[in-house]
Amino acid sequence: MNQQSKFSRHEKGFSLLELIISMAVTIVIAGAACTLLAGSMAQRARSNDKTDALADAQRALNIMSREIANAGFNLDDNGLVAADSVTDANGNSTIRIRANLNKFDSSVSSAAQTSIGVVGEDAGEDVEYFLYPTANTNLLARYDRYTTVTGTSTVLANRLDGLHLHYFAQKVTYSTSGCDITGASSPEVDPGSAHYVVIAVCVSLPALGAPGSPGYQPAANVLLASDVTLRNANLLAY
Repeated sequence: MNQQSKFSRHEKGFSLLELIISMAVTIVIAGAACTLLAGSMAQRARSNDKTDALADAQRALNIMSREIANAGFNLDDNGLVAADSVTDANGNSTIRIRANLNKFDSSVSSAAQTSIGVVGEDAGEDVEYFLYPTANTNLLARYDRYTTVTGTSTVLANRLDGLHLHYFAQKVTYSTSGCDITGASSPEVDPGSAHYVVIAVCVSLPALGAPGSPGYQPAANVLLASDVTLRNANLLAY
C-alpha cells in the first residue's frame, strides 16, 4: 500500500489549464487550415467555371467565323442580310448570312443548286446567329432556316454575356475594352457593304464570395475576338 501511494504521487498528467491552452491552439490551427482549404476550393471552382465558359465560347466563335467567312459563296453580294443583321438596345448583335453551298453539288436537285430555299437540301445556306436570354445567362443560338419546314435552332454556347459584330469595308486594327472592341482604325459600314467582320464574344465571370473572405474572386470579363474576311471581299490591302 505504501509503495502504491508513493508511485501515484510521482505520476504526472495535464492540468486543466494546459488542456484548455492545447485545445485553443488546436482550434486555431484547424481554423487556419479550413480557411486555406475553403479559399483553395473557391479558386478551383472559379477556375473550372472560367475554363468551361471559355471553351464553350471558343468553340462557338470558331463555328461562327467559319460560316460567316463563307457568306456570299456563289452569290453576287457579300451574303449578309442587312435587314436582319442588327444590334439590340443592349448592344448585342444578330447576324444572318446566306451562301449557295450546293451550286456544284450534283447530288441535290437543280433548284437547290441554283437557289437558296429548298427545305432539307439547303441546310446551312441561310443561317442566323443571335443571343437568347434566359433567367441566369444568355445562350448563343444558331438558327438554320432550311433544315426543316420550321427551321432548326441549336445552342452553341450556354454561357455567353455579349455578342458584338462590327462591319468594315477594309481590314482594321483595334483595341479591346471590357466586353467589346474599341478604337477601330476605319469607320464601320452597313452590313450589306461590309468586306470585313470583327466578332467579339464576351464571358462575364461574377464575383465569388465577399471581399476579404477566403477565396474571394472579383468579377471579371474575358473577351474573345475573331477577324473574318468575307468570301466575296475585294480588299485593297490585307
